[in-house]
Amino acid sequence: MDTRYFQRDASWLSFNGRVLQEARNKDLPLMERVKFLSVFSSNLDEFYRVRMPVLMALKDIDAYPFDQDTLDKVNGMIAAQQQLFGRILREELIPAFREKNIHILYDVPLPVAVHRQARSYFFSRIAAFMTVADLVNGAPVFPRNNQLYMVVRTGRENGSEGLFLVTVPSGELPRFFAAKDKGNVYVLFIEDIIRLCLPALLPGEHIQGIYNIKVTRDAELDLRDEYAGDLAGKIAARIAVRDLGLATRFLYQPGIPLRTLLWVTETLQLSGAGMIEGGAYHHLRDLSSLPLDDAALFERPWPPAGPPQEEAPFLLHRLLGGDMMLHSPYQSYDTILRFFNEAAQLPEVEAVYVTLYRIARESRIAQALMTAALNGKSVTVFVELKARFDEANNLKWAKKMKEAGVRIIYSIPGLKVHAKVALLTLRSAGQQKFIGLLGTGNLNEDTAAFYTDHILLTARQPMLQELYGLFGFLTLRERPEAATSLRFEHLIVAQFNLKERFDALIDREIRHARNGGEGRITVKLNNLEERSLIDRLYAASAAGVKIRLIVRSICCLMPGVPGLSDNITVTRIVDRYLEHGRIFCFHNNGTEELYLGSADWMNRNIHHRIEVCFPVHDEAIKSGLKQILKLQLSDNVQAVYIDEGLNNIPVGADDGAPRIRAQEAISRLLHSPQEKLLTHV
Repeated sequence: MDTRYFQRDASWLSFNGRVLQEARNKDLPLMERVKFLSVFSSNLDEFYRVRMPVLMALKDIDAYPFDQDTLDKVNGMIAAQQQLFGRILREELIPAFREKNIHILYDVPLPVAVHRQARSYFFSRIAAFMTVADLVNGAPVFPRNNQLYMVVRTGRENGSEGLFLVTVPSGELPRFFAAKDKGNVYVLFIEDIIRLCLPALLPGEHIQGIYNIKVTRDAELDLRDEYAGDLAGKIAARIAVRDLGLATRFLYQPGIPLRTLLWVTETLQLSGAGMIEGGAYHHLRDLSSLPLDDAALFERPWPPAGPPQEEAPFLLHRLLGGDMMLHSPYQSYDTILRFFNEAAQLPEVEAVYVTLYRIARESRIAQALMTAALNGKSVTVFVELKARFDEANNLKWAKKMKEAGVRIIYSIPGLKVHAKVALLTLRSAGQQKFIGLLGTGNLNEDTAAFYTDHILLTARQPMLQELYGLFGFLTLRERPEAATSLRFEHLIVAQFNLKERFDALIDREIRHARNGGEGRITVKLNNLEERSLIDRLYAASAAGVKIRLIVRSICCLMPGVPGLSDNITVTRIVDRYLEHGRIFCFHNNGTEELYLGSADWMNRNIHHRIEVCFPVHDEAIKSGLKQILKLQLSDNVQAVYIDEGLNNIPVGADDGAPRIRAQEAISRLLHSPQEKLLTHV
């Protein structure tokens, strides 16, 4: 293994460990801490669905430089984090709730005081969704991915034994039930309500043990999105049963007898899964749905700033006079909704082009696009059907839009279109003009409420002419090599010029540093993995370029290594919102260039996707983005350094230095009188 890079999956687990740390943050209200436990659990489930099948396959491919130590390290990190998760929940959070007369009943018998309420809830609600399968005498059972089950071991008077599989309907019902008694609130897992009432459903059976289990299966993987050529084929050959999903993890409750465990494993055909002793309960991402509504348990939200006051009656007319920038969720997403609503209604708009990667469940943007088509406008929407875990929702909306007259273009074979762009063509003063939207995040009203992103609204014609050409290419559903006449000078587009442009921008900083000038690079990403770009940054560091990276999640670059990365620092910020915006700032000897875009520096983004990055020309907007970057680089409350062991080391404030929580400071900044300077000319 090359010791110049952090291993990708260990780096991601380091990030998830940072999420877990927030659950111990006593500055946060209790339910905010619980939410971080929930996010940690959800992230880990996805890791087992997406990454663990690949790791299990790679270790058996001789030609791939993968050793058992890597898998051992990954498993060791997961085990340590899960143990910490349990301690935080049992020893810190549950006692803290108890002090407020809220009793989260975790692996304890239900108090007699709540039995009547629990039984009533069981027979009026839970029983409608439960199934009880006889594993000894019944038909074979296929445990579904991430479905919660209870294994019930029974004995009979004739000496025979029974084994039953009980479905826990956590997908159909809330995971928790709240009962009240004498000023106390008792929060019950529905598993424990089932446990209380199960004897009534198994007459003649003597229940000897009830154990919670969960099976995690691999996700549908487009392996070409991660690996090239023959290696992708070899991994695919190792991951069998694509329609049902190979079981990658079998979680079982501590205390289950070995004989019963082996019996269940054989009966449910789970021998190929990693067998992991979990906690008393599984699927704890549901913790965020605890039925508690006391405002004191939650953090008071930072209200989004309203849209800027417009000189023109219509947003689109205003954009013809200058650029605008929206920073979500700090500013209201209504500006983006208005962009699409006006496109649907204003008569001068002739055509609309949009890329949609993850569509909101109840998408007002998709509704506006359908209205535009019904109003007689030409509407073309590129829908990515390979957006992991959103395939069904994207397909549902694509069908609805197509029925309304929208021209739907589906995925390009072998590529994902991850760009976040939209383009309007309109007739103004007898001339055709373009108005564009280019962003760092999905056009999705749901995620915009908690993802930090930056969205540029512009009428800069040369840049939008290039975007128009890109949409023309996308409608052909061809591979990029077929687009021999497509050239980009303003936009940076993966598969066309992205890798080369970023290489050139880094090399320019190297030249400035070597010629006695100041070389400086600041980059904010979600993930940093692509090794040739990492090597370019290492070369820049060796040349004296000062490099500051903010990387939320995966970071394979090793910072601060003598002789390799002395001039590189890496921090990550985990806070109320999910950091998602990608920003690229190159000092250029004082003539700074700043770019935004959809592309992380990952193998998949650079080599297997269509991504769009774009320059920010407006000086006021550029200044605002630099202020945001400065606050993030100055964060000494939520930011951590990544050390050589992938540990999250708090940045911390120097003695006497002011505490800077970047997200809170950015919210204040965008509500201040300076807002006009930050959002538009």
